Amino acid sequence: MNYNINKGIGRTVEFKGLKAQYLFIFAGGLLGMLILVMILYMAGVNSYVCLFLGVGGASLIVWQTFSLNSKYGEHGLMKIAANKRHPRYIICRKAVHRYLKLTLKSNNV
Repeated sequence: MNYNINKGIGRTVEFKGLKAQYLFIFAGGLLGMLILVMILYMAGVNSYVCLFLGVGGASLIVWQTFSLNSKYGEHGLMKIAANKRHPRYIICRKAVHRYLKLTLKSNNV
């Protein structure tokens, strides 16, 4: 009996060099561009203008996605987004002894 071994378990998805979230950016951008061109065409815009916007926008999306992929790598965009969510520093405006003071609750009924 021969068993096939899947050696890709645990790896990220990759297509033509695009990895992880860049695939979704790529596919979503091209789908959005297609929908935009369809809406413009149905609205009555000249077909050459629609063609120019579609080809230009799609090529811009492809170029930008591949450049982001090569610049930041597989997890780079997530690291940048996480870094922007963290505060640069924490300001403590109370005196230290106020944090150390114990408060006892009294039950006066």
